[in-house]
Amino acid sequence: MNSRENQLKAFDRLLTIMDELREQCPWDQKQTMETLRHLTIEETYELGDAILDKDLNEVKKELGDVLLHIVFYAKIGSETKDFDIADVCHSICDKLVHRHPHIYGDVIVNSEEDVKRNWEKLKLKEGKSSVLEGVPKSLPALVKANRIQDKVAGVGFDWETPNQVWGKVEEELKEFQFEVNECNQEAMESEFGDVLFSMINYARFLNINPENALERTNKKFIKRFQYLETKAKSLNKDLKDMSLAEMDVFWEEAKRL
Repeated sequence: MNSRENQLKAFDRLLTIMDELREQCPWDQKQTMETLRHLTIEETYELGDAILDKDLNEVKKELGDVLLHIVFYAKIGSETKDFDIADVCHSICDKLVHRHPHIYGDVIVNSEEDVKRNWEKLKLKEGKSSVLEGVPKSLPALVKANRIQDKVAGVGFDWETPNQVWGKVEEELKEFQFEVNECNQEAMESEFGDVLFSMINYARFLNINPENALERTNKKFIKRFQYLETKAKSLNKDLKDMSLAEMDVFWEEAKRL
């Protein structure tokens, strides 16, 4: 691994390259925070894919892409004299020190849950009017639900045991099925949302990240379906002309593989 000196040199090299690109490259010169925003979101998802795939070489590359964006935003901030990369670093350092009084102060904690509760209490002392104020509005709904539940649990608004949560899941399923039987579309959607919310809560109690779990299932489904497509092509068949029973044979093969 690189020494701290080499790590700092590498970071300085990136800052120098960013300066040069901003001065000399037509594309880089045109970029604003707004034009970079959607690209940053895309890079973050690509990093997430690499992490789920456990491809550490790809993780390294995608981390570089995300880091470039951070440096890019800081460069733009320095041009408007609002902030620079040093301000960004000091800002997060100050926050970390302040929110870890069990490391940098005299607060005593006994568990991860103690740390999370202290974190949320400190955020409220910093002037936030709600524990949920820090949940980004643009988060995907599933991720947002998980963050909401995690945050309110940090201030004690939570179930005590997984069995209690599972009871809630069963209750919501019954309410959903009732509305399905009633054919009430709007109520069905509302109750289905409640089912998902309660399932996400149950996952949290089992230490399952629901976003990761669902994405793994997505990847698994894609892999199996593409196997089915490949087998159909090898037989010169079109999926639309195959029966479900025929397709299921290859689907089961894919599961075994």
